[in-house]
Amino acid sequence: MTEKIYINWQDFHQHTKYLAQKLKDTGYFSKIIAISRGGLVPAGILAYELNIRDCNTINISSYDGEKQRDISDISFAVSSDIVDSSQVLIIDDLADSGRTFNLLRPYFPSATFACVYAKPKGIASVDLCAQELPDKWVVFPWD
Repeated sequence: MTEKIYINWQDFHQHTKYLAQKLKDTGYFSKIIAISRGGLVPAGILAYELNIRDCNTINISSYDGEKQRDISDISFAVSSDIVDSSQVLIIDDLADSGRTFNLLRPYFPSATFACVYAKPKGIASVDLCAQELPDKWVVFPWD
């Protein structure tokens, strides 16, 4: 992936608000779990847009810079105080390969998995996304 897609703050904010509208149309959410670090920014926007005050994080990373980690090198911990529910929203900035969401789904089978952007390999791992992107490296405004 040598070609890159550059996303600016205005577009990211607009796409995240569009995702918020799609989420409002699907139901009610009482808790957001952001996948850190990419999910932190959209989680903050969605918390305001959906009026959710209960926000949590799961620290997990599939990449070291631009290099994707082996599945065996990915570790994370799910806090025992985070309960699975149909009112839980798990959010990330991007579903690239879908591995991160697929690793978490067994822990949260009733949750809704959403992201702002999804690539072709990652789209099947999410319930909702704001926009599908081609298989190019995505450069976010905070990168």
